[in-house]
Amino acid sequence: MNTLWGNVFKNSKKDPQDVRDILKGVPIFEELSGKELFQIGRILHEREYQPDEAVFRQGDPGVGMYIIAEGVVEIRNDPSGQVLTKLEGGEFFGELSLLEDAPRTASAVTRTPCRLLCFFQPDLLDLINRHPRLGVKILFRLAKTIGERLRKTNECLSAAGPASGGEADGNIGR
Repeated sequence: MNTLWGNVFKNSKKDPQDVRDILKGVPIFEELSGKELFQIGRILHEREYQPDEAVFRQGDPGVGMYIIAEGVVEIRNDPSGQVLTKLEGGEFFGELSLLEDAPRTASAVTRTPCRLLCFFQPDLLDLINRHPRLGVKILFRLAKTIGERLRKTNECLSAAGPASGGEADGNIGR
């Protein structure tokens, strides 16, 4: 098989217990049973990244969320390069793309060697069709997590005060 065109997301390397332990620490999955975590683990995709490798770029289509099993990922605004946050093992990003088909609003770049678990929107939709109760649990926790992050962002923006020049320009995220 030509490795250039091989599947870069591999399911075969995952240790099921390791994946369940990681998922337990992710707010979206923390209230799921062991059996439910196993079901989620079966549909996750795993990929290893080298330092300074783009997971995705600002403007790319959003297709799913990423959970950091190992390593450090930097979320930044392009083209300014402003670092918005650095995330480490057990943290996650890109979850909004599970709900909407919109371009990425920031870039995610690895700072160290990373192992990421990827949960893609088509897999979530299939899970919802096959296991509606589990799907509802995940969607409810996903909505709660997104709401908490929005609230925290609003608090940070309020604490920062008006934009330079004394007036807020109303163009958040441009």
